[in-house]
Amino acid sequence: MKMNDTSIAERHDQTAARCGETLLQIFSTCPQSRDSASDDYLRRVIEVARWSEAVGCTGILVYTDNSIVDPWLVAQIILQNTERLCPLVAVQPVYLHPYAAAKMVASYAFVHRRRVYLNMVAGGFRGDLHALSDPTDHDDRYARVQEYALIIKRLLESPNPVTFEGRYHTVRNLRMTPSVPPELMPGMLMSGSSPAGLATARAIGATSIIYPRPPGEEIPASAAGLRRGARIGVIARADSDEAWRIAHQRFPDNRRGRVLHQLAMTTSDSTWHKQLSDRPDEAGGEESPYWLWPFQTYKTFCPYLVGSFEQVVEYLALYLARGYRTYILDIPHSYEDLECASTAFAAALARSSR
Repeated sequence: MKMNDTSIAERHDQTAARCGETLLQIFSTCPQSRDSASDDYLRRVIEVARWSEAVGCTGILVYTDNSIVDPWLVAQIILQNTERLCPLVAVQPVYLHPYAAAKMVASYAFVHRRRVYLNMVAGGFRGDLHALSDPTDHDDRYARVQEYALIIKRLLESPNPVTFEGRYHTVRNLRMTPSVPPELMPGMLMSGSSPAGLATARAIGATSIIYPRPPGEEIPASAAGLRRGARIGVIARADSDEAWRIAHQRFPDNRRGRVLHQLAMTTSDSTWHKQLSDRPDEAGGEESPYWLWPFQTYKTFCPYLVGSFEQVVEYLALYLARGYRTYILDIPHSYEDLECASTAFAAALARSSR
């Protein structure tokens, strides 16, 4: 597992330092409650959060949808069991008034003296939205997120009462108490690859998160006129054969998964889902580290990079060279997953900086 010129521990230190300089932000992802019993879930959340902090991650994404526990409660567990790790809380406007979301950020800052990030979500599962009687169209959902996020930002940043009148949200003479120190203001990410999603990220000053295609097919982030990031899984090991063995063991062929994926594709209006689904089926191999098999078998919702350290580092360096400086990793199966990913990112950053 050791790379040629620098120890893993030293590379972890480099990654953490560079994350602090905002040259590179790496977020892991928290396990989902639907995958385990309550006691096991609590233990797993704490375990993954501590792994993430140990390897120098900036934070950890906490999902939200109708079928899992509330992300703000999970964020509280993370804050109580780590020292620096920032929860990246998925925020869906249908679930919570913008004042309530801003109040949670301010409360965490006051009680824990900790910063959180917000992952603004416009869509999600259409069935979830229909169950909540929300028929809002795709582009209109992004317009709603824009209003929602601007209210949060103004409430947290302004010392004066805030008035905002929009199509979806209106507040009048609303003040946020307690106030939030500048160093604890939330970072903001925006999921979405469509023109509406990119426009919203630009309007609210968020980092735009995409589900990337191979690096040669991605345009430089500077061309979009905003900060860009990517959501990927990473399985990197010293030996490529070992990495692929782990990958195939973790994500075996699954006919039911393929059927579920096809069903999801017919009901989703997500731009990124269609972009990735239109690519050829891939069972995985040595030709390229870029692997869509877990996505195509409904095991996860992002591409993977699989291979030796050198192969994965080469691809990560290409993404970095195109300006993608924020990454959300898939849910880790082990500490070694995060350890090896951290090593690969540190090496890729060093290579792209030469």
